[in-house]
Amino acid sequence: MIRIGAEELLLILFLALLLFGPGRLSAIARELGQSVREFRRGLTENSESAAQEARGSPPEPPGPPA
Repeated sequence: MIRIGAEELLLILFLALLLFGPGRLSAIARELGQSVREFRRGLTENSESAAQEARGSPPEPPGPPA
């Protein structure tokens, strides 16, 4: 398993800052956060629908996107 220490993490962040610049780097971080949030929401909806199917009740229609 790969272990990343503080020095390696700082080096990676510094290189990313040099490659993308501060404006684009913040946009990338924001998009990554939204992607993770959508992924978690999808997992939650999937597990809820699987639990409802196991109980025998029909699945609820998805709500409006936030």
